Order: sequence, then C-alpha cells, then structure tokens
Amino acid sequence: MKQESKAIIDDKNIEIFIGRFLRLGTLVSCGVALVGGLLYLVSNGMQQMPDYGTFHGEEAGYTSLPGIIKGLSSGSAREIIQLGVCILIATPILRIVLSLISFMLEKDKMYVVITLIVLCIILTSMFGGLKV
Repeated sequence: MKQESKAIIDDKNIEIFIGRFLRLGTLVSCGVALVGGLLYLVSNGMQQMPDYGTFHGEEAGYTSLPGIIKGLSSGSAREIIQLGVCILIATPILRIVLSLISFMLEKDKMYVVITLIVLCIILTSMFGGLKV
C-alpha cells in the first residue's frame, strides 16, 4: 500500500501537475482579463480618447484586493481586468507553494528550507509595503 502511494506521488507526476496548474492559471487569467477588456470596450469604446499627456493616478479600487472585489460586485470591467492580473500574479506564487508541498512529500529538507525562504521573500516584498 505504501509503495503504491509513493509510486503515485513521484517527481514526474508532480512536475506534470505543476505544469498543468501553471497552464491553467495562465489561461484562466488571460480569459478573465479578456472578458474584462471586452466589457470595457463595449461600455467605453465609443468615448473620446483620453488625454495621456498628464498622469492621473488610479483609484483605490484598482490597486487593492478589497477594492477589486468590491468593484467585481458592481460588475466593473476595470476590476475584472485587474482580477485577471491578480490571478496571473498568484499563479507562479502558488507554483512555489506546490513545489514546497512536493519537497515536503519527498522529505527533502534542504529544498524545503530554500523554498520557504523564497516564498517568504516574495510574500514579504508583496505585502510589506501595504498599509492594511
């Protein structure tokens, strides 16, 4: 029984799973961003071209996850596009988490520590500057 479970969870199967996960995450994020882009063009496509000569910062709804979720409830196309970007950013981070799980299953302590350090650095740099 133990040999069967070990045979199911080997390096090749984990790599195949991670590869499929990355492909699925990329396709889902592209699909969400495409839907948001099409909705944006339908609702704003006939408006005049904005003035790109001056920079106008984005509102909080486009730069924070709670703002994006709040905008999704109203069906805003911009927040749908932002959700696609968030999914695209989250996909490689979840890949690192999956790698961490795979190294834990393999009981490879050195790579578990290295992967934990990489994950901590990424999460700290992502959320370190936020004022939540």
